[in-house]
Amino acid sequence: MRKPVFKTIILYALALALAAFVLQWLEYRFFLKTIPTDIYIVLLALIFVSLGIWVGHRLTARTTSTSFERNDPALRSLGISSRELEVLEALATGQSNKEIARSLGISPNTIKTHIAHLFEKLSVDRRVLAIEKAKSLHLIP
Repeated sequence: MRKPVFKTIILYALALALAAFVLQWLEYRFFLKTIPTDIYIVLLALIFVSLGIWVGHRLTARTTSTSFERNDPALRSLGISSRELEVLEALATGQSNKEIARSLGISPNTIKTHIAHLFEKLSVDRRVLAIEKAKSLHLIP
C-alpha cells in the first residue's frame, strides 16, 4: 500500500475515534433527547466532507508551469537532428507517416528512415514508447 494512502486511512481513523470520544465525553445521550439526531448526522457529515476535501487537496498533484523548455543537452547527446525532432513532434500529434511526409514535404520512405533512427537513438521499438521517452526527457512538449 502506498504511503500517502496509508496516511489518509490513519487520518480518517483518528478523526472517527476523536469524534466518538467527543460524543461519549459530552454524554451524547443527554443531548439526543433535546436536539434531533438529524443535526448530529449533518454535523458529522460536514466534518468528514471538510476533511475529505482537505485531504484530497493535499494529495492532488500541483500543476507545473505551462512554459516548455526543451532539453537541448539531451538532444545533442542523443544525436537527434532538427529534422528528426520535427518528425518526433509530428509523431506526438498522432499523425501517420503519410501525413508527416505531406506536412514536411518529404517522401514517406524518408519518414520511415527518420522514425527508425529515432527508435534507435531513443532505445525504443514503438511510437508510443518513443513519445513517452521524448516527453520524459523534455525533448517535446
